[in-house]
This record gives sequence, C-alpha cells and structure tokens, in this order.
Amino acid sequence: MTTNLEIYQGGLDTQKIYQNWLNFGADNNFGANSFFIGLVREENGISGLSFDIYEPLLINWFKAWSKKALEKEVYLKMAHSLGDVKNHQSSYMAGIFSPQRKANLEIFEEFIEDFKHHAPIWKYDLKNGKRIYAKERSHKLPFSGILA
Repeated sequence: MTTNLEIYQGGLDTQKIYQNWLNFGADNNFGANSFFIGLVREENGISGLSFDIYEPLLINWFKAWSKKALEKEVYLKMAHSLGDVKNHQSSYMAGIFSPQRKANLEIFEEFIEDFKHHAPIWKYDLKNGKRIYAKERSHKLPFSGILA
C-alpha cells in the first residue's frame, strides 16, 4: 500500500497524523499545505459510525487521484478509519501539499468530494449497540454493482 494512504483501526489520532504531515510539507519545502479533518457528529441518537473498506479498490482510487494531482505538482495524503469511531472522533483526514496555493486549492474540494462519492468505504451508524448500514447517506460506486 502506498505510504500516502493510511488506514487505521478505530478513530484517528489527528494530532499525530497532522504533525507527521506538517513535517512532510516542511521537509519537502511545500508552501501550501491544506488539511481536512472529518469528525463523527452526534446526531440521530448514534453513538458513532463504523466503516468497512475494500482496500484494493481504495488503493486504485487513491493512486489515480495521486497521479492526477502530481500533474499539477500537488501531493496527496489520506488517512481513514476502519471499524468503529465514536462521536467527536475523526474518521477521515486529507492532506494536500504543493509549492503554490493555486494548484493546492484547485485540487482540495474536488478530491474531497470525489472521495465522498467514489471511495469504496461503507458507513454504518452505531445505535443502541447495533451496526446499521447508512444506505440513505451512501452513494453508488460506478461499475461495482453496489447500490445498483
């Protein structure tokens, strides 16, 4: 697996990941470093979320995005949780690095939105001790036959 894509069991240690990524940006003399941190919200009586990941597809998706970003001298990093993540913990982080801000900001929103719609990660609500598939907040993956 690429070292720029990290999968962790449970909630992310955002401070550690952020510091590692900040060091990466400094070590590579990148002047534009953008970070997105997604937190699990307390809503609809859930105690958290749970995630399944199909790693081979996720790796391919991330490699394609990395190649596209590199054409603009933008480097990507991503971390995501596998399994249960409690409310107010992070399940997703994205890091976008580049020498200049313009290319960085052009990639930022598109990468995060594409992640929400095309990354092979399935979300479940944790409610009353049960894991309930969040179908109404899921998106069909192209060519997968899932949610057809």
